[in-house]
Amino acid sequence: MGRGKIEIKRIENTTNRQVTYSKRRSGLVKKAKELTVLCDAQVSLIMFSGSGNLSEFTSHSTTTKQVYNQYQQVTGIDIWNSHYEKMQEKMKKQLEINTRLRKQIGERIGVESLDDMSFNELCSLEQDLDESVNAVRERKYHKIATQTETSKKKVRNLQETNTYLVHELGARGEVPYYEDEDTVTGMSSRGAHHGEGHGCYNLRLG
Repeated sequence: MGRGKIEIKRIENTTNRQVTYSKRRSGLVKKAKELTVLCDAQVSLIMFSGSGNLSEFTSHSTTTKQVYNQYQQVTGIDIWNSHYEKMQEKMKKQLEINTRLRKQIGERIGVESLDDMSFNELCSLEQDLDESVNAVRERKYHKIATQTETSKKKVRNLQETNTYLVHELGARGEVPYYEDEDTVTGMSSRGAHHGEGHGCYNLRLG
């Protein structure tokens, strides 16, 4: 019993459409390979699925570009010309954008003349500069606040470490040695008051 003919129209079910595409794509690629081997043909096959996925096959004896060039020679159609024109147009637009941005930067840093600007343009530029200055100022103050808080934390950690070490030395009956004589005097005085009733510490660490 032979297979029934399939009506050639768009398959509405997404899953069935993808399955059919995958099967027939594999069949096309298989036929292209057979043509390449059996007939020494130069084949370039490019396919895009409905979702935009690319599938391609090119004979081992050639490249896709060589096939395109040969196609141009045989048909007389320049397929690169339109692509080149689009690239030129895109480059032109990019150059215009670049020129405009350079001019705006020059106006903001004072190297571009402002004589040709209208009153409204000057007002707009002034507003932009004010906003930029405010943004820079806010960032600077934020930086200062962050650095100040970090420094305070370091100082607190050092003070806590110093206090801990002084208590440790006091618990062992030792008086910490300081290069600053005023500090030594202050520590000795505090040590003397602290040691009332428990004896005075006369040992100093050198």
